[in-house]
Amino acid sequence: MTTQAVRLFRRMDGLFAVYKPQGVHWKLVRDTIESNLLKELNSCPPPAPQLAVKFQLLSSGANNGSKDLILSPSMLPSLADHPLVTGPQFHKVHVGVGHRLDAFSSGVLVLGVGKGNGVLEHLCRSHVTRDYTLEGEFGRATNDFSHTTRVIEKTTYDHVTQDKLEKVLAMIQGANQKALITYSQMDLRTQEAYELAVKGLLYPHGKSPPILTGLRCIHFNPPHFTLEVQCVNETQKYLRKLIHEVGLELRTSAVCSGVRRTRDGPFKAENALTRQHWTADRIIQAIAHFRKTTRKIRKSGMHGQTAGQLNSSTRNQEQIRSQIGQSDQISQEHVELSSPTSDRIVDRVTPGTG
Repeated sequence: MTTQAVRLFRRMDGLFAVYKPQGVHWKLVRDTIESNLLKELNSCPPPAPQLAVKFQLLSSGANNGSKDLILSPSMLPSLADHPLVTGPQFHKVHVGVGHRLDAFSSGVLVLGVGKGNGVLEHLCRSHVTRDYTLEGEFGRATNDFSHTTRVIEKTTYDHVTQDKLEKVLAMIQGANQKALITYSQMDLRTQEAYELAVKGLLYPHGKSPPILTGLRCIHFNPPHFTLEVQCVNETQKYLRKLIHEVGLELRTSAVCSGVRRTRDGPFKAENALTRQHWTADRIIQAIAHFRKTTRKIRKSGMHGQTAGQLNSSTRNQEQIRSQIGQSDQISQEHVELSSPTSDRIVDRVTPGTG
């Protein structure tokens, strides 16, 4: 018989997004959600205890002086399945983590429960873009590009204008566009590559360094400014270093005062669960909301694996064919050199021997 806790656990199967606060490690977020789910699963009322037949010994009667005993059957609850005997029904709920965020950063963090952990692997291998909001501050530099550590340099920033900042951002974005074309390994002279480039669907093929697909300034009030970034294969340290490099290009220095992820593929900040909503009911609702998205990611991941296997088998066949062709050529040359005709030709070319 399926218990209420088991039925609740079966509904926790898929992907959902939470909002990770700044200053909190992603492991603490995962552990908190795991403990919340485990607590709610084990707080479900246990099923009604099963009844077992018990035989009790009863005396036939004390008045007539008989010493015969009578077996009296009765139905009593069995204590074998009582929670105090068996303990909690669930001891562990595994919650997987997608593209991670360091303690300095905040924003959308995608998690998976049940079969959603396998879908997370497809999501991490896919080349989905992620959106960030970066907050910077001109006038100082630190050893790790953040505003909380030791200051190693102070500079002036009165000469920095929004026009100069936008020119620097355009230069950086142009360099990243060239890198994207290089790592996409596509011939831009083809119609397919042109259509993908127009639609913004060019992605790096295989491993690549962090690449910015979009970069613009959305707020400028010196010394503070805010950038909006779209990127792939990035790390939060790389984004903080980007603020530092922007400052260097403007002949000043800059530190990053905030990194906030607003989108991770199809998961957006408005759909992320805040800390007070990390409960089983809200997580189940979020999983149901992203059910179609989870299926698409699973299908695309399976298609990518199949395509990769086909490409690998094709490359192996081509290598085998080239090896066979080379061996055939070597064998043919060996036959020609060892034939009597070739010996006569060699004798004619060789200077006179007699």
